[in-house]
Amino acid sequence: MVDVELRHLGTMVAIVEDGTFGRAAARLGYTQSTVSQQIAALEKSVGGAVFERPGGPRPVRLTPLGAVVLEQGRELLAKAGELSEAVGRFKAGGGRIDIGTFQSVSHVILPTLIRRLRDEQPDCDIRLADMPADDPQLGNLDLVFYDRPLDGDVVQLRLINDVYFLVTRAGELPDGPASLKVLDGRPMVGCHESCDQLWMEPALSEAGARPEVAFRSPGNATILSMVRAGLGWAVLPWLAVYGSEVPKDDRLSIHALRPAPARGIYLHWPDTESQSPLAVRAIEIAREIAAEITAAGAAVEAAQ
Repeated sequence: MVDVELRHLGTMVAIVEDGTFGRAAARLGYTQSTVSQQIAALEKSVGGAVFERPGGPRPVRLTPLGAVVLEQGRELLAKAGELSEAVGRFKAGGGRIDIGTFQSVSHVILPTLIRRLRDEQPDCDIRLADMPADDPQLGNLDLVFYDRPLDGDVVQLRLINDVYFLVTRAGELPDGPASLKVLDGRPMVGCHESCDQLWMEPALSEAGARPEVAFRSPGNATILSMVRAGLGWAVLPWLAVYGSEVPKDDRLSIHALRPAPARGIYLHWPDTESQSPLAVRAIEIAREIAAEITAAGAAVEAAQ
């Protein structure tokens, strides 16, 4: 294997472009003897002369071996430059990040998160993966948003205490909070059963309320459309209510629930010390977005 130093190849390129050892030395900030020493070291590494030296002010010429070394050397220098640039981008926060997510986070948190990351690092590569409801795993992902803590060697950050609200058509209930008991016997539009069973059914059972589920959908937009159509009321977490801009919809009314069921919105990442700057910045931005969402929910509750 030929063992050459990149700085020697860079000196060779400068000589070819400037024509003489002296002019190359002036451009590089070396003495002419230093340039000669570097070319001698390069020629020793490749096993032959790379330049014909006519002497005096006349330009040097490449030998056939030199032409081969120059061609390959330019490619090596270009690759080295790309490597240096990539490392610089990584240290500055660029690079690639893989994020696991689910519906509410995808609609509400991620758009702002991705926009801010790309504003700061336009060349960063952000890839998303939908998390399965039955067995979510961190795997090779850098970050995972989920509504429960994940098992394994992960760091868990509870971003949001996601309180559930009752959503009705405007005027169907007096303004202000509502008891869970008011849902007893009422037509409801529900989420998919796994979500309802996990978060809502225990709270409804404890309150002695048994609503009649008229329709189920995994999509928050569909659920709210059904509420507008009068098919029933819905109980949705604040993240879904906020993301669907329900507070701005005069066809709908929001009521805080008493007692208030809640779920957690968690952010997970590997429990190691080797996080990329891009992942670290994503966590910082996620915290800021979560604080804004939490403050908006607290304001709605306080108004009631």
